[in-house]
Amino acid sequence: MATQHSRSAARIMMAPAVILLLGWMLVPLSMTLYFSFKKFLPLRGGDLGWVGFENYVRFVTSSAFWPSVVTTLVIVGGVLLITVFLGVLLAILLNQPMWGQGIVRILVISPFFVMPTVSALVWKNMFMDPVNGLFAHLWKAFGATPVEWLSDVSMGSIIMIVSWQWLPFATLILLTAIQSLDREQLEAAEMDGAQPLQRFAFITVPHLSRAVTIVILIQTIFLLAIFAEIFVTTGGAFGTRTLTYLIYQRVLESQNVGLGSAGGVYAIILANIIAIFLMRIVGKNLDA
Repeated sequence: MATQHSRSAARIMMAPAVILLLGWMLVPLSMTLYFSFKKFLPLRGGDLGWVGFENYVRFVTSSAFWPSVVTTLVIVGGVLLITVFLGVLLAILLNQPMWGQGIVRILVISPFFVMPTVSALVWKNMFMDPVNGLFAHLWKAFGATPVEWLSDVSMGSIIMIVSWQWLPFATLILLTAIQSLDREQLEAAEMDGAQPLQRFAFITVPHLSRAVTIVILIQTIFLLAIFAEIFVTTGGAFGTRTLTYLIYQRVLESQNVGLGSAGGVYAIILANIIAIFLMRIVGKNLDA
């Protein structure tokens, strides 16, 4: 049992890391809050004084605000559906004994380690280019007209690119969960006459519920801040402007730091609302 002295020593040793972490989070947050109440135009007069909640009102009443929120949620929802569904299938497949299993697992997981900008460039130039892309050649081979992916199917293209990057993460978590499944339970169900689909629906899926909620929670937190893939591919055009990209446009393109900071506060509020909702779901699954 830890003594009072050992607990105090542990707190003292952890204090520098905790202070550094708090500073890393609180300093940018404090600066964002500070600038959100000011009219700050770096290239058009600089600091023009306090404006109160004017930036918040302007940002939320902008015609681009609610469409950007809806776009963000659609992309997050689409990516979650694809990664969870395909992640379960891939995890089951990778759990089967096969030749070169280790190499196959590494190849499946490797896209997760590719930078978002690099993966977006690869998809944009190698796969979705309407002239020289792989998809264009496949369409031509079947006598069809190539699709302008990033303009005609812009939302689906973004979801496809982001799903490709996050699918390995979901697969890895779900594969770990499947490997912890009690084999004796599956064998007993098989001996009792349960068909493969029945074993999957009544044994495997309930066992994966905790892993699925963890995947949804972690991916949602990161996907709410999606930016690089949109910046590289569509530039926020064709209905792909997310809340994060709208903030970027207000801060860097419009040079309105105050308005962009107010948008950042709204993004933080949205992320926390969703995170609290998901944490409650995770908590219920973990307590079950």
